Amino acid sequence: MRSTTLTSALMLVLTGSVWAADEAAEKIRQQLNSVDSRLKVQSVEPAPMAGLYEVVLSSGETLYADSEGTHLLAGQLYRVDTEQGLVNLTEQKRNEARQLAMQGVEEADMVVYRPTGEIKATVNVFTDVDCPYCRKLHDEVPALNRMGVQVNYLAFPRGGPQSKTFSRMESIWCGNEQERRERMDEVKAGDSISQQECDNPVQAQYELGQKVGVTGTPALVLENGTLLPGYVPAARLQQMLELN
Repeated sequence: MRSTTLTSALMLVLTGSVWAADEAAEKIRQQLNSVDSRLKVQSVEPAPMAGLYEVVLSSGETLYADSEGTHLLAGQLYRVDTEQGLVNLTEQKRNEARQLAMQGVEEADMVVYRPTGEIKATVNVFTDVDCPYCRKLHDEVPALNRMGVQVNYLAFPRGGPQSKTFSRMESIWCGNEQERRERMDEVKAGDSISQQECDNPVQAQYELGQKVGVTGTPALVLENGTLLPGYVPAARLQQMLELN
């Protein structure tokens, strides 16, 4: 009888906690919507720090709010760990979200450069074919492949849908796997290619890049969701990926 009573009491506490969290989440959504209806809330859940709620916007930005939604913090939340030092909890959560978002991209929709042997790691690269540092990174793709790193290119024309680069990248994606690599090599070498039209994922990948926090190119997303903005030399990537 006592065990049943304790179980019932625990269930009541848990149910009350869930109800309180749901109520706070709704209040926070309403507050943000009343301030600016353009703010689209993707999720609201209790933050690792007691008394705060983690608010993720559709833009990918993370905010922290009190239970009433009357006070907001924008920034990074850290945990002090005696072994790891300062642990960035905000970035950890973003990494998880990026990892999930990248899993939704089919390999068939990317321009893929595979190693000839064992694949030891995969790096997703948001690229702009007219970006100098993207071209510099592209020159190191053969070295990365020799290390066992598969490089998956996604389109991120920095000038947006109305730019010439956007059209050039659409032409690259209008081909089979081999043709995409050949056209990518040509354009990154400074050559021109003929204009092609087809159903392609360039717009969707551009929007995905914005969602996961890409602001410039190249932008590398590792398998664990870590975002590396800017050019990273192959030797440095080898160290970061812990490849021999």
